[in-house]
Amino acid sequence: MSMTFYEELVWRGLVQDISSPELIDKLNEGGLTFYIGTDPTADSMHIGHYSSFLISKRLAQHGHHPLLLVGGATGLIGDPKPDAERPMITYEEVAKNIEGLKKQAEDIFGFEVVNNYDWTKDINVIDFLRDYGKYFNVNYMLAKDKVKSRMESGITFAELSYMILQALDFLWLYENRNCTLQVAGSDQWGNITSGIELIRKKLDKTAYGMVMPLVTDSTGKKFGKTEGNALWLDKNKTSSYEMYQYLINLEDSMIIDYLKKLTFLTPEEIMEIEKQHNEAPHLRIAHKALAKDIITGLHGEEEYKKAVQISEALFGGDLSGLSAEDIMQCAKQVPNIKVEEGTTLIDLLTGAKICSSRREAREMLGAGAISINNERHSDENEIINRDLGIDGKVFIIRKGKKKQYIGLF
Repeated sequence: MSMTFYEELVWRGLVQDISSPELIDKLNEGGLTFYIGTDPTADSMHIGHYSSFLISKRLAQHGHHPLLLVGGATGLIGDPKPDAERPMITYEEVAKNIEGLKKQAEDIFGFEVVNNYDWTKDINVIDFLRDYGKYFNVNYMLAKDKVKSRMESGITFAELSYMILQALDFLWLYENRNCTLQVAGSDQWGNITSGIELIRKKLDKTAYGMVMPLVTDSTGKKFGKTEGNALWLDKNKTSSYEMYQYLINLEDSMIIDYLKKLTFLTPEEIMEIEKQHNEAPHLRIAHKALAKDIITGLHGEEEYKKAVQISEALFGGDLSGLSAEDIMQCAKQVPNIKVEEGTTLIDLLTGAKICSSRREAREMLGAGAISINNERHSDENEIINRDLGIDGKVFIIRKGKKKQYIGLF
């Protein structure tokens, strides 16, 4: 396929709005300094951030220069939510979170990091109102979607001021870093256009904005939200195995869209994967390609291979080279059983309710349907001790083909 850079962004579903048609040529040419922002509400980014940061990486690979703005100032206020006020976080929490985000941005994406607290902290309230506030019409601010959605329940002046602070960021970066483009998810369109307007009014200059659709599932739920919990990019918060399990179980109807938006596979590679996926969806070829690209990009190829090995180990695969710590990566997804050393196998099966009765346990053992660390065990009187455990700490017990448990000494 022969496409310009911008045409490929559109093909991947990564463009929802641009501020001006002339931005298209500038994107194709390269050479823009642009920024993407995130507020330090946690010490790690989550997978919901990944798509926005990935489009920034695409821009960087095409010759544009990225800046990651960590909102040390805006994070103390909070971007208005559509339904409620955000809880305030302390200065100490913000400082700690900034360190975590800065390290991630540099290690994973290679972005230069700037902090808006550096140019905001010395502005006094009079200067803020005179130099920035006077350029914002209240009716204009109230018409923005995020603000409009809060008018019935109420919105504080602090939250309303967030738009001005973000516009101030764009102005400062324009003047001091020659930054002419802001990139973000579509929920930031109102804040971006406010910055473009502030630059026009104060400097009589043109700046640009581009937003991508938020990545969601088929019901509109944000990508990466599982039972209210985010999938963190920090592998100490979300293991590579957990990330793999999430990605490998994504709904079939969305998987090609995710490949387009969340990988660096070429259009030709994606179309070939789509063909194979449509012919044999049960093989989950597209899901595996997505998991490999994301996990390798975040944590490296070894982490991806280990995630696959742990997943396969639960269903009879090779355990060699896996540690107790590796096995514990799947502890959140698999029932855990506390095991008293010296118990018999049949007492373990019934006491942990793996089997509903001693009769069922004997039937399972006799049928060869019980395995420990992927080896069949049939002696109901076998003594369970640490010798069975990986590193003497954990073991995998499987009943039949689909039910797995982790035993903990």
